[in-house]
Amino acid sequence: MVTIRKHDPTRPGDIRAITDIYGYHVLHGRASFETEPPSCAEMTARIDSLLAADYPVLVAELDGAVCGYAYAGPHNARHGYRMTVEDSIYIHHEAMRRGIGSQLLSALIAAARTGGYHQMMAVIGDSANASSIELHRTHGFRHIGTAREIGFKFGEYLDVVCMQLSLKDE
Repeated sequence: MVTIRKHDPTRPGDIRAITDIYGYHVLHGRASFETEPPSCAEMTARIDSLLAADYPVLVAELDGAVCGYAYAGPHNARHGYRMTVEDSIYIHHEAMRRGIGSQLLSALIAAARTGGYHQMMAVIGDSANASSIELHRTHGFRHIGTAREIGFKFGEYLDVVCMQLSLKDE
């Protein structure tokens, strides 16, 4: 059974699992355009900065082990964008295709609404990432554009798909 909960910085297993999950996707996937996995210390700093700014950070557990995480962070650092968040969702590669991403996104949308945010953006690395595009579409996100060949990873140029959800629509 999958359980979704808030990330707890006092649980050392959380950050290690988050670092491992993200690191795998950095090395083997095209959803993130990073090319070197961040260290545990770097991921701790990233997550701590989100928590300090009161952004939601969630983890999914399967049989007591962290198998995915999601957060809503700033879409843009400029003050005028403060009511818009951007989501990130990563699932352990062995736990994919079980609906965990959908459960995380559902909980993240609810947390962003509770937090008073107005819009949620999905900036999806690689237009071939059909599962992420469909996940967001299923949760009400609208495709608002595709930026062509703005990323470069694994020797090829990659598109970025932008999707948007109004958090005021129930």
